[in-house]
Amino acid sequence: RAADMHREELLRLLDEHQPATVSEAGNVSRTRHFVEQHADCFHRELLHGHVTGSAWVVNPARNKVLLMHHRKHNEWFQPGGHADGDHDILRVALLETHEETGIPSEDIKLVDGTVFDVDIHSIPAIGTEPQHTHYDIRFLVEIDDRLPVPGNDESHEVLWVPVYEASRYNNNLSTYRMVDKTRRLRGV
Repeated sequence: RAADMHREELLRLLDEHQPATVSEAGNVSRTRHFVEQHADCFHRELLHGHVTGSAWVVNPARNKVLLMHHRKHNEWFQPGGHADGDHDILRVALLETHEETGIPSEDIKLVDGTVFDVDIHSIPAIGTEPQHTHYDIRFLVEIDDRLPVPGNDESHEVLWVPVYEASRYNNNLSTYRMVDKTRRLRGV
């Protein structure tokens, strides 16, 4: 079945990923277990949790990151979202980046196609959606920071932020981890 084949692809990506921290290694292990247990892991109808895809978007100099102020959650995040049944989580991350930033797909450059970061976070209940867990698979993406960023109706604002200030916008552990990884890419 296609779902099994694409779960295999995600499991392969997780196996190849080198976690940066002990907590991220735990995220990889828990995500792997979740994917193995749920053939429908890419569907938000799996109410207690599902796999999501997002992009850590850097500029070519790797000294800025693109963050969006999410309307529904009233917080700053990297672009990303629900797979809605799409088993190709990399495609999901790239599509969400295009949709949420308004930047044309051809201007969104995937850096290497490997997993950049794996995070697990709890999403609070909103409206009819119960509290649930996102198993977020993140990829490193590069966009020229001179391009206009129109955004869309899901965000109040989309901003290029100096990497070292990203944690002022979102101070969760995964942001610190991705900032640290970005610094290492730059050799700083």
